Amino acid sequence: MSLPLMISGLAVRSPRGRILLELPALAAAPGALIGIRGASGAGKTTLLYALAGLLDRAEGSVRWGSTDVLALGSEGRARFRAGNIGMIFQDFMLFEELNAQDNAALTALFRPRAERAALRDRAKARLALLGLAEAEHRVTSFSGGERQRVAIARAMASEAPVLLADEPTASLDRGTADRLIDDLVALVRTQGTTLIAVSHDATLLERMDRVLTIAGGRLVSDEGGICA
Repeated sequence: MSLPLMISGLAVRSPRGRILLELPALAAAPGALIGIRGASGAGKTTLLYALAGLLDRAEGSVRWGSTDVLALGSEGRARFRAGNIGMIFQDFMLFEELNAQDNAALTALFRPRAERAALRDRAKARLALLGLAEAEHRVTSFSGGERQRVAIARAMASEAPVLLADEPTASLDRGTADRLIDDLVALVRTQGTTLIAVSHDATLLERMDRVLTIAGGRLVSDEGGICA
């Protein structure tokens, strides 16, 4: 199932009331490839977390299909993410006590029993595709680039209708990064997945259908779309 995105009146404030992000309106069709760029501290990751329903202080509406994630409670947002959003975090978010295979297949724990074996198989296949053959090794022994590949395999194995990525190629060598970009684009084109990626990687941004530029917490450019 593909999900369109509709944002209205989105605002995120600091505990002291300072505006961190303000986005009056934004729409995206299902299966869109959207890049987000901007300087450090511009609000890119804040926007990504708002799209995932990870911010308690976000105001306005972020609607994926018929679901406004900002209108849900914390448990409702968690359930929605588990079923609809795959995330690639910049700091990986891996469990140190688990091996690569178990980390990559972690979302199987939140799926119906009948779906778990297939998800574990997809996780193993994604790890192999990304060059991690030693999936039985604990991630404590992995380099930063290897950890990034585990996090990417976990997000892609879920085959969620929405994939949100925070600097997905930052810890990868150029060859691995280019293969990942090819895989992400193929995932969107073949499965109708919506990909939204924060990145400084010009090669990744060139492959996007649309690139948003964020500065000072505001959308200042929308290449390939209409700036609201």
